[in-house]
Amino acid sequence: MVEIKTAEQIAKMREAGLVVAAIHAATREAAVPGATTKDLDEVARKVIAEHGAKSNFLGYGGFPATICTSVNEVVVHGIPDEKTVLKDGDIISIDAGAIVGGWHGDAAFTAFVGTGHAPELIELSRVTEESMWAGIAAVKNGNRLVDISKAIEGYIRRQPRPATGKYGIIEDYGGHGIGSEMHMDPHLLNYVSRKRGKGPKLVPGFCIAIEPMVSLGTARTHVLEDDWTVLTDDMSWSSHWEHSVALTEEGPLVLTAVDGGKAKLAEYGVTAAPDPLA
Repeated sequence: MVEIKTAEQIAKMREAGLVVAAIHAATREAAVPGATTKDLDEVARKVIAEHGAKSNFLGYGGFPATICTSVNEVVVHGIPDEKTVLKDGDIISIDAGAIVGGWHGDAAFTAFVGTGHAPELIELSRVTEESMWAGIAAVKNGNRLVDISKAIEGYIRRQPRPATGKYGIIEDYGGHGIGSEMHMDPHLLNYVSRKRGKGPKLVPGFCIAIEPMVSLGTARTHVLEDDWTVLTDDMSWSSHWEHSVALTEEGPLVLTAVDGGKAKLAEYGVTAAPDPLA
């Protein structure tokens, strides 16, 4: 069952989304050489407290932190700690969430630590982010879930191949419904699978977290003994981008983007829905 939200519920999710955006801004600034991933987690905790929100990551399935900090070959679910010190040239994907009034926000981004990044890493992040926006642009009334998957995969496949030979679209993890819980039906693949069919039809009130994860090598991953940290099998570096999106009567609203997705969606010829908090 897909949870369909009212306009009032979407407004609450927008509040949660703006807290997530504030976490992103603060942790992006703090992701500098010499900082530990625990330092970034402390920054996120302070932002959540300042906004009177709650963390939806801390304690989720036993997860011990407020954000996920995934460095270099770590795809997703990296646990912040004091041992992981960021170095010049690293990349880090920060996944963050918040709860306001019982409603959830969830988003992720990839940051560049310091300087000296190889061009293929910069392009990897760009391709992953743009594939997310291509997926968001497919959130239209009457489309189906598979249209989002098709847009994400299609964008990635159309890009020139990196020096490593290919982009690996991570297969074991993907997007998800979001609302009164952080992870809900439906599960969103970042590629098209004939086995999964077309999925549910997109209607106003439909909310989805769209999150492509792409590596510079394999699509295969494994999980460390901590039962959380996910790495690429070939240790190729990866990027992770995510936004939570609501479909309204007036179009898509990117709940976790400061401008509601207005600027980026315009590049795809899509008009973002008005911000209910404006």
